[in-house]
Amino acid sequence: MQITRATDYAVRVMIHLAGLPHGSTVQQAALSKVTEVSPHFLSKVLQQLTRSGLIRSQRGSGGGFALGVPAAGVSLLDVVEAMEGPLWLNLCLKEGESCKRKTWCPAHPVWMEAQTALARVLRSASIASLAEQVKCGAAAYNLHTVPVSITSLAPSKHGSQAESR
Repeated sequence: MQITRATDYAVRVMIHLAGLPHGSTVQQAALSKVTEVSPHFLSKVLQQLTRSGLIRSQRGSGGGFALGVPAAGVSLLDVVEAMEGPLWLNLCLKEGESCKRKTWCPAHPVWMEAQTALARVLRSASIASLAEQVKCGAAAYNLHTVPVSITSLAPSKHGSQAESR
């Protein structure tokens, strides 16, 4: 079993946004840079996170992406399920007539136990606590925790373009 790249990238985005000051928005180009995800692929991830309500997008000047809910209330399981749908290690774990063997199959309880354990671990990891770990780790290694984001390319007073940060 392996999570998709989209889910991995969604976790990166959520942790980064959770580490920013409350109310901050980040433009997609800056998110692409800090998460090391191509802008095209990131666009798809951001759309899915926005649809799920975990993040919000804001258009216009000063726009970008921000958390849609408090980071402390979002677990890794929430992000995984927003991207992948409900957690099912095996089809037989779904309710109802998903597998005719589930009532007597010796592997069924093992799959159930594994799924329950995985869900418990993912549910116990909040995005806020993961973002805090990044801050603590960055401070320990003297790293800049919030990358400088390019908000626009504006012409300078001499007519050349300069990055505004």
